[in-house]
Amino acid sequence: MSKVTERNLIVGLDIGTSKIVSLVGEITPDNKLSIVGVGAHPSHGMDKGGVNDLNLVIQSVQRAIDEAELMADCRISSVFLGLSGKHVRCQNENGMVPINDAEVTQEDVDSVIHAAKSVPMSAERRTLHVLPQEFSVDMQEGIKSPIGMSGVRMEAKVHIISCANDMAKNIVKCIERCGLQADQLIFSALASSYAVLTDDEKELGACVVDVGGGTIDIAIFTNGALRHSAVIPVAGNQVTSDIAKIFRTPISHAEQIKVQYACAVRSMASMEENIEVPSVGGRPARSMSRHTLAEVVEPRYQEIFELIAEEISNSGLEDQIAAGVVLTGGTAKMEGAIEFAEEIFQMPVRLGAPTNIVGLTDYVDDPSYATAVGLLLYGKEKQGLSRQDATQQEGMSGLVNRISSWFKGEF
Repeated sequence: MSKVTERNLIVGLDIGTSKIVSLVGEITPDNKLSIVGVGAHPSHGMDKGGVNDLNLVIQSVQRAIDEAELMADCRISSVFLGLSGKHVRCQNENGMVPINDAEVTQEDVDSVIHAAKSVPMSAERRTLHVLPQEFSVDMQEGIKSPIGMSGVRMEAKVHIISCANDMAKNIVKCIERCGLQADQLIFSALASSYAVLTDDEKELGACVVDVGGGTIDIAIFTNGALRHSAVIPVAGNQVTSDIAKIFRTPISHAEQIKVQYACAVRSMASMEENIEVPSVGGRPARSMSRHTLAEVVEPRYQEIFELIAEEISNSGLEDQIAAGVVLTGGTAKMEGAIEFAEEIFQMPVRLGAPTNIVGLTDYVDDPSYATAVGLLLYGKEKQGLSRQDATQQEGMSGLVNRISSWFKGEF
């Protein structure tokens, strides 16, 4: 741990269904995030964001952590941990408190957020995030920061993201068996939004769609705040599975063929270009055209995008996403995916790769690293806030000491 504290390092760990990524980031003196260590390893024992073989996940996590430690020359002891799965739920809630001193203080803000999140929640669920959307003081609505404003009562709207306690415990258990502890569990789509969205997009209204191997994580922002989040348990592994079954090839080869040759739109794939498909059981390899492969891939991508479009429609925020959709995650990289998504969503779509970082950017300048980079940016923001709180507390304790010593001197 000593090396981590000396160098002001943050570690993000994204345990995905197909890949585990461990990133070490260093906060530079000019407050930038520099990537200094990268560890990526194929994921085993995960399915749709949940653990289905504890030992396999532990081994995969350990390898990714070892790689990152070696590259960053540090010892990792705690991580910001990404979490996904169909058990993740969201709800919007309101809270109200009277303003005691006629002027809003930080204490009032904490109280109103506490009031908003005090909704009954079953014992098997755990709150991941309580994210303020906006405040209103008396008749004034849509306030971003109410501190210092005058009024009689204050209301807050918050977005609550919760998860199944057992699922969270299992994923935390995996990292604890590797000798690590979780600084915080963060919903994957929220983390990705830190890496790929601009402030303008959040204000204007944008939807982050992180299409991974096992899940699609969705986060919709309008007016600078998170309004809706969801997880769809269908993603890129379905495409791999289709290729493996239809062309009778092992899963590992199907994944390779998907990454290298697949196209999401059949009209964009060439009929002349042939690829070799390995067979199972020692049978000879066969040859097929890229166009035939695209004919298998296109219906599955259509299903994926239609499920996303349905989720956006059900959120009731479809008309407020003026900046469009930002697709990220490994499955979003396929040729033709962005064009196909625009056709189905009927709104602008762009591919989101991580931004706001320096250092080993060549390693992580890829949509499949969006969640891991986002975890680091989230951790950096949280560290900055906790430092600010500590400074304020120091200031207050210094004031109390001065007053008490003055009293001692007087009496």
